[in-house]
Amino acid sequence: MKKNFALRIDSEVYDAIEKWAADEFRSANGQIEWIIAEALKKAKRMPKKKQDEKD
Repeated sequence: MKKNFALRIDSEVYDAIEKWAADEFRSANGQIEWIIAEALKKAKRMPKKKQDEKD
């Protein structure tokens, strides 16, 4: 289940995310999700998925 929330972000940071996302054929939203997921994995804080959940 995905949740919606408002995010305030510096316009220069957002522009950089948009460019990075375009380079990887993702939306800016998808890129932000990926960045957060990678940071959680690196910090070993990524919650484990329930067995019945699939991507």
